[in-house]
Amino acid sequence: MSERLGVLLAVISSMLGGTAAAVTRYLVTDADPITLAILRWGIGFLCVLPAALLLRVRWPGRSDWLPVAALGFCFFGVFFVLYNIAIGYTTAARASLALATLPLQTMLVGALFGVEPLTGRKSIGVGIAILGVFAALAYGLSDAPAGAWRGELIMQGAVLCMSAYNVWSRPFIQRSSALGFLAVGMGSGAAALVLVGALTGRVAVLATFAAPQWIAGVYLGVCGGALAFILWVLALERTTPTRVATTMTVNPIAAGLLATQLVGEPFTLNLVIGLVAVFAGIWIATTESRRA
Repeated sequence: MSERLGVLLAVISSMLGGTAAAVTRYLVTDADPITLAILRWGIGFLCVLPAALLLRVRWPGRSDWLPVAALGFCFFGVFFVLYNIAIGYTTAARASLALATLPLQTMLVGALFGVEPLTGRKSIGVGIAILGVFAALAYGLSDAPAGAWRGELIMQGAVLCMSAYNVWSRPFIQRSSALGFLAVGMGSGAAALVLVGALTGRVAVLATFAAPQWIAGVYLGVCGGALAFILWVLALERTTPTRVATTMTVNPIAAGLLATQLVGEPFTLNLVIGLVAVFAGIWIATTESRRA
């Protein structure tokens, strides 16, 4: 039951993350990547911290604060700056399809550090999913924005940060609590972003936002930030990093559908085919571990 609940929580989180990609695409013309990350995690942290204090969560031990803060900086800082840069080059759906390789990178990082073994079946699944992503992105390149390949390449670097976060988070969560771990990590990432934004003057961009941008920004922080990642770490607490990461295949669907309404992006057949290939590869790679 705990495993199934973990996967369900991760699916909801991935859906929220997909809508956040479309909202980011909507805002990316009004703000730079660092400002968008400040908006998302500043608001997100202001939601997570009171919840953690009110629920009197178990905080990470003193010896864990530095590595938890470092993971938070890597994920909520570095990952989302790269994520925002990537979305500036390509469409929300294509960026999210590139992000859907997360389960594959998570399996590889997990195998590298001995967290989850990479068997022959997993290797086949990884290969199918990667081929599906490359085929979908290459086939639709003529219809993509100029320089879209840069965004998708940058997204792969971002995904590596998230893979490391997925694999290394669970021991810290188990020694403390999901919400306590999230609050410390998100707080460190948000603090670093605000400091950089203040030193570079990028926080001042928020003063130029009109009502529609603020509505989108609040949604980004509350739903795409706080709620999505509360659900994500709760999922990591209940099931394996690879199974959690597998739900990222929901992300491109949610991103593509909302982006058609917000910014008029096409949701093409090649993206659907690529997504099916990703899902098939991930199913092959993960069904063996389920039976085990």
